[in-house]
Amino acid sequence: MTALAQSIVRAFSAHSLQIAIIRNLVLLALAVLFVAVLRATYGLDLSPGFF
Repeated sequence: MTALAQSIVRAFSAHSLQIAIIRNLVLLALAVLFVAVLRATYGLDLSPGFF
């Protein structure tokens, strides 16, 4: 039982938790940026003929 608990603690260490939090924050920031670009270009004619 102790070996199982130790392997779980090693697999989900504080370091990997920090990496997961940072990765999720980066993904959230990218999603917000994507939505901001979509909102900024709403109603614009972005067809190839426009350029």
